[in-house]
Amino acid sequence: MAQILDPLPSDGQSQVLCCYVNATSKIQIARITNVPDWYFERVVFPGQRLLFETVPKALLEIHTGMMASAILSDSIPCERLQIDAPEPAGFEVASGDELEASRLAAPLDEPATAVAISPSS
Repeated sequence: MAQILDPLPSDGQSQVLCCYVNATSKIQIARITNVPDWYFERVVFPGQRLLFETVPKALLEIHTGMMASAILSDSIPCERLQIDAPEPAGFEVASGDELEASRLAAPLDEPATAVAISPSS
């Protein structure tokens, strides 16, 4: 996953994929300040899921928005937010020739029927 705005510094550290969910009814600011030479700050709306890549030692600060201010409400080690992204077992990518052959071998018996519904006047 690319960090479009400010990429992580390439100092040889491993990167982890993390997920944070704003389970509150308030707007939050997610910020990482303990990674040198890197700026990470995002607005997270209520119910929104934030996916991001960082180094395992990073600490995610959650600032909850109030009237004209924000209060530091939580600090979460990113190791706790890490998600695993294993490859699905038995998943293979078919080539274009294999896809075309399977499409030609099993044609549709009947075309799909579309039904249009118009509002009654």
